[in-house]
Amino acid sequence: MSTTSNSHTPNSTMAKTKELSKDTRNKIVDLHQVGKTESAIGKQLGLKKSTVGAIIRKWKTYKTTDNLPRSGAPRKISPRGVKMITRTVSKNPRTTRGDLVNDLQRAGTKVTKPTISNTLRRQGLKSCSARRVPLLKPVHVQARLKFAREHLDDPDEDWENVIWSDETKIELFGKNSTRRVWRTKNAELHPKNTIPTVKHGGGNIMLWGCFSAKGPGRLIRVKERMNGAMYREILSENLLPSARALKMKRGWVFQHDNDPKHTARATKEWLRKKHFKVLEWPSQSPDLNPIENLWRELKVRVAQRQPQNITALEEICMEEWAKIPATVCENLVKTYRKRLTSVIANKGYITKY
Repeated sequence: MSTTSNSHTPNSTMAKTKELSKDTRNKIVDLHQVGKTESAIGKQLGLKKSTVGAIIRKWKTYKTTDNLPRSGAPRKISPRGVKMITRTVSKNPRTTRGDLVNDLQRAGTKVTKPTISNTLRRQGLKSCSARRVPLLKPVHVQARLKFAREHLDDPDEDWENVIWSDETKIELFGKNSTRRVWRTKNAELHPKNTIPTVKHGGGNIMLWGCFSAKGPGRLIRVKERMNGAMYREILSENLLPSARALKMKRGWVFQHDNDPKHTARATKEWLRKKHFKVLEWPSQSPDLNPIENLWRELKVRVAQRQPQNITALEEICMEEWAKIPATVCENLVKTYRKRLTSVIANKGYITKY
């Protein structure tokens, strides 16, 4: 409650004067109710007619002469300035608060970084870490759309007969660098709010794994830099045993992405000779591979156990992978059509999956 300025309504044009006492304000209302005019009340109490009028209007509107809550200090950034900085971060979400402070200073307004944050927050924008997503070129977008449209009506049983595979890295210490962007709610996957990444870039431990709707398949650590020959060896030693353990139906399909080691002529020839059916795959599409969700599950489980060295990291990865319930795998595959509809809805761009 304010106690330093004269009581008034929003329609009052009176200048700020010393606060009237509650008794005086009540006396004005009492005199008004017995028929006295504003001029007569002013003369009797030694007040300006405008002051008396303001008190009476407040009483008529709010049925009280008490001070009403004020709106607080005026905004430091004018509406025009707000539009300017909102437009700036809409065009380039990676604009920093320092950049915006400098922009406003050049326009004649001096503000602090917290003021920038508060102002943008009122516009529905907040500073968030930019999401890392695969770099999508137009050819990738079109291939993703084609895949989604072609498979949209495939029966659920077809997806249940797929063995999904992938490689991932798990770091023991530290975390990847991030960049912050200004964005609205649910806009984390807009291309301007993401950081394009290229798969398979370093790390402390590399894993290859596979799974189907019936549960996790084998998981192995790749101890050396993987090449085509090593990849074929991994498949030779782990893919068929996984298919047997998962009791895959006759004619099951193998999925892997378009990493050069996977698409090398020698690898394709090896798969053909083994009579493996391979799912044709659109590049740069981790959101279409449900094993990415299992990797996230695994990384959360491993992080909770806080391994202290590489040996422990590998052991814990194997233990936690084996503990992932078959129902988790089943649900990931059961909802596969939603991934396809999301790709179509996003016009081929990366989805929330």
